[in-house]
Amino acid sequence: MLKKRPKEGVEIPSSSLADIAFLLLVFFLVCTQIDVDKGVRMVLPPVDFEDVKIDRKNIANLLVNDEGAVLLNNENVRVGEISRIIKEKLAENDKLIVSVKTTRKAKYDVYISVLDQLKIAGATRISIADPTDT
Repeated sequence: MLKKRPKEGVEIPSSSLADIAFLLLVFFLVCTQIDVDKGVRMVLPPVDFEDVKIDRKNIANLLVNDEGAVLLNNENVRVGEISRIIKEKLAENDKLIVSVKTTRKAKYDVYISVLDQLKIAGATRISIADPTDT
């Protein structure tokens, strides 16, 4: 009669397991790209900048309120129409400055959409006013 061989224990070699884990860690760190938000690009005036009096006809006031409504010179406008209206105003007056103001509880995405519309319109003179409490 044939004798059965005793079964050998199956063992995973753990001597190089730490090396493999370290190499995988380094591989993923090198290959991963981190998406960095660049934010809103704005050029700020220098510190020693003097206040200049500006004629009211050269200012367009944009207000973003708590509900997400946008008022352009106290007239309600949709966010999508801002670029068209500002383009027309810039064609009439090349010295136009757009003053953007929000309330403290205004929605951030509406604010960014307004700034995007101004960029599409080609407005380069943008004043960002302090938010109001109301």
